[in-house]
Amino acid sequence: MTYAASSNTKQALEIFQSFDTDTKLALLWFGYLDIKDELKPAPPNSVEIVGKALFDQIQALSEEAQLQAQRDMVEGAASDVGRTYVALDTSGRMEAWLLLAQGMEEGTIVGMPSDYELPESTNEFTQLISELDFEQRINFMRSAVMDMGKAS
Repeated sequence: MTYAASSNTKQALEIFQSFDTDTKLALLWFGYLDIKDELKPAPPNSVEIVGKALFDQIQALSEEAQLQAQRDMVEGAASDVGRTYVALDTSGRMEAWLLLAQGMEEGTIVGMPSDYELPESTNEFTQLISELDFEQRINFMRSAVMDMGKAS
């Protein structure tokens, strides 16, 4: 299911899907930082429980394994985390990524290297995203997290 409605949102999603796994993870992180002050998550208890269960599973891992788990989520790997992620609906996936980003902020989930810079190939994407309003960015995120987990 795709939530991206505007042509800019659809174009951003197409570009996002062309990036490698680690670039997608970085863009998710920077996207979270960009909208976190406007987020007012209040998921139903059922969504919160499944998102938190996946988060807890990842948080219990070593930093190296946490990073691999996130890669597995993006790639649809046949790992425990990858299979759990694929089984979640869009809201559960959004909640899991939100909790992971908050965990990165709090230092309980492996964070981005402080000297990381996005590749130049992301410039068109970041320009498109910057032109989207908050609702369009959320729709982009919903579409992106729903598409992630499909085995490549």
